Amino acid sequence: MPIINSTYKPSFLFKNGFVSTVYSGLVRRVKLKQNRERINLKDGDFLDLDWSFSTEKSNKLVLCFHGLEGHGQRPYVTGLAKLFNSDGIDAICVNFRGCSGEDNLKYRSYHSGATDDLEDIIEHVLALKKYTNIYLYGISLGANVILKYLGERDDVPNEIKAGIAISVPADLMGSCNELHKPKNRLYSNRFLNHLTKRLVNKLVKFPEDLSREEFCTIKTLIDFDDVYTSKAHGFRDALDYYVKSSCLQFLPNIKTPSLIINALNDSFLSPECYPVKEAKENPHLYLEMPQFGGHVGFIGKKNIYYNEKRALEFVKDIF
Repeated sequence: MPIINSTYKPSFLFKNGFVSTVYSGLVRRVKLKQNRERINLKDGDFLDLDWSFSTEKSNKLVLCFHGLEGHGQRPYVTGLAKLFNSDGIDAICVNFRGCSGEDNLKYRSYHSGATDDLEDIIEHVLALKKYTNIYLYGISLGANVILKYLGERDDVPNEIKAGIAISVPADLMGSCNELHKPKNRLYSNRFLNHLTKRLVNKLVKFPEDLSREEFCTIKTLIDFDDVYTSKAHGFRDALDYYVKSSCLQFLPNIKTPSLIINALNDSFLSPECYPVKEAKENPHLYLEMPQFGGHVGFIGKKNIYYNEKRALEFVKDIF
């Protein structure tokens, strides 16, 4: 599809990518009543789903997937859920394995290409026999997961009507290289601190899988993926994980209408993360590249973000 011309125009302050990113991550608040459901996964582990509902009976559902070290109460997913609820659409804010406040049972956890857990969630929802229209909405890491899911298979359930991917690191190696640059040191250090703190619990529970010596070699996000993410999830090393899990290679095969919104001033994204060629050649893929917005920082009026408004417009326009 042709590239979409963006209409996003933030105030002067939020034209700064750093300001919009930090404000959205640390300052924004969203009030939303959620009900938690725990589901069992095929491998014996579990994850938690945070449901919120429309005031009317609905056959429509949006599944919201958070980013790296996020969870189902982060404003960047609850904001979308609240908006969709107000328009007659139920919502699930998914907590990836180990992200709901309780450690998961297995040595493995979640990662950018973990579509097996997404499959289990969708099977669980379809078994309810309630929802005929299901939308997938992902932020950052979660955006990569949903696009990979939609593009790596030819048997996407008919109930899946649309995908919306926000601030998606479509090329994981390129994005990781950007995160390791001095301009992003604040972010990368924060991510690494959270990840290694949680990995300490794995070190205690699974000493046969991770030694203290290996743990102590982790100094960067790439080290973390070399030592833990890749080995825990069946990849050879960090590079193998990045190559096989990047959604970019799967975009040409997507047949479900899908919208990507990546800001041009997103400091997390490399040039390869803007799939212009793929969008032009795939009639089901829509790419919008606002000049501003940083990383998940599309701040709008009345605490409704531009990407959330565009997501609702998109699912309405495709019917």
